[in-house]
Amino acid sequence: MVLLFFSASVFLSLLILLFRNKIATMIFSSIYALILIGFTIYGWTKLNDTELSYFTFSSAGLLLLAILALLSLPTFYHGFIYTSGEEIKKHTIYHVAMILLMTFMAGAYLANGMTILWIFVEATTLAVAALIYHDRTEASLEATWKYVFICSTGIAIAYLGILFMSFIYGRGDAANLSFETLGGIINQADPLYLKIAFIFVLVGFSTKMGLFPMHTVTIDAHSVAPPPVSALISTTLMNVGFLSIFRVYTLFSSSSILGFMNHVLILSGVLSLLVSAGYMLKARHLKRMLAYSSLENMGLIATAIGAGGAGYYGAFLLLFLHSLTKSSLFYQMGQLSRILRTFRLDDCGRYMSLYPAGAMVLLLGMIFILAIPPSGLFISEIMIFRSLVFNGQWIILAMVIILLCFIIYAMSTRFMHIIFSDPRSDTGQLTATSVSPVESISQFILLSIVAGLCFYQPQVLTDLINGSIQLFL
Repeated sequence: MVLLFFSASVFLSLLILLFRNKIATMIFSSIYALILIGFTIYGWTKLNDTELSYFTFSSAGLLLLAILALLSLPTFYHGFIYTSGEEIKKHTIYHVAMILLMTFMAGAYLANGMTILWIFVEATTLAVAALIYHDRTEASLEATWKYVFICSTGIAIAYLGILFMSFIYGRGDAANLSFETLGGIINQADPLYLKIAFIFVLVGFSTKMGLFPMHTVTIDAHSVAPPPVSALISTTLMNVGFLSIFRVYTLFSSSSILGFMNHVLILSGVLSLLVSAGYMLKARHLKRMLAYSSLENMGLIATAIGAGGAGYYGAFLLLFLHSLTKSSLFYQMGQLSRILRTFRLDDCGRYMSLYPAGAMVLLLGMIFILAIPPSGLFISEIMIFRSLVFNGQWIILAMVIILLCFIIYAMSTRFMHIIFSDPRSDTGQLTATSVSPVESISQFILLSIVAGLCFYQPQVLTDLINGSIQLFL
C-alpha cells in the first residue's frame, strides 16, 4: 500500500503537468487528498506493521500523518482560491509541488531508519522552495535561496550526526541504520559519540522544526509564501523536524546520555521562547508574528520533552492542537490579504466591520493559540507545567511563564488592534473586496476541534499519543 500511495502521488502529479488545466488540476489534487486520507485510515488498521522494509506505521508517525490528512483538503481548497487568477504555469507548479511536499512529509513520518528519514526530509526542502518562490517577486527569490541554503546546511549537519551514530557499529557490521537495529546495540556505544550525534541531529533538523538556533529560515519564508503554504510550513513540516529529533531522542533514551539530552532540549526550548517573546514584542508584520508564535510553541514542545513525565503526553497533544490552530490562522491570512491588501500591522484595522467572519476566526484563533480556555492547548500547557513542578525545575518554570506572559501581551494587543482599531497609518485603502464567509468554514471546523479536545479526548487520539511515548510510560 505504501508503494501504491507513492505511485499514485507521482501519477497524479504527472497528470497535472500533462493536462495543464485548472479544472483538471483541482480534480486531481482533490483525488490526492482523498487518497491521503484513505492511506491514513489504512495505516490505523496496520498499526506497527512494516511495508517495503523501510516504512512502519508507528503510533507517532500515524498521529502526524493524521494531522497532514486532516489539513490536506482545506489546504488545497485555500490554494485553489489563492491561485485562481494566476497563469496556468504557476497554477500547475504550485499544485504539483504541494502534492510532492505532502508525499515527502508522509514518507518522513513513516520512515523507520535514519537514512530514509534523512532523504525525505531533504526532499521536502526542494518542494517547499518551489512553493515559497510561487509569487516570483524579488523578496520571494531571496527567501527561497535563504531557505534552500540554510536548510541544506542544516541537513548536512544532521548527516554528520548520522555518521557519528554509525560509529556505534563494529568494523564491517554496519548493515543498516534502522531504528530497530540501532536500538539493539545503543548501549554498546561510546557516550561521547552519542552526545555529538544528538547535538548535530538537533541543530540540523531544527531547520525543519523551526527551533532555536536554526529558526530564522522559517521566519523569512513565512513573510513571502502563499498563506496555504505557510499553514503547512508552520505545522506539518515543523512536525517532520520534531519527529526526526524525537526518534533520535527515543533511540538514545536507554543510554547514559538521557540527562544530557534533556538539558539540551530545555535550553533550546527556553531560548526559543526568549527569541519568540523578544521579536513578537516588536513585530510589525502579521505573518512574521505568527511565525514567531510557531517558534514559541516548538520551544514549549522541546521543553516538555526535556522535562519528561507528563510533559511527553503534553508535547504530542500540543503538537496536534497547534497544527490545527495555526493552520486556521494562516488560512485566514489569505482572506485578510484580499480585504486589507497588506500584512503590515500599522496598515491593518477595522477587520470586524469589514469581514466579521474572518475577524471571529482571528479572535478565536488568538484565544486558542495563547492557550486560554476553552482552548485544548490549555490542557497541554498545564501538563508541561506539571512535569516541571514534579521535577523541581522551578527556575525553568518561572522563566517559561514570564516569557509566555510577554507573548500573550504581544499577540493579544496586535490582534485586538487588527480586529477593532483604526489603522495607525492613514493609507485610505480599506475599501474591502467581497470575500464570502463560506471560505472561513474550514477554520471554524478546525477551531471547534481544538475547543472540543479541551473537554474530551477520543480514545484513538490518546492511544496514538500513548503509543508514541510508551517507552517512557
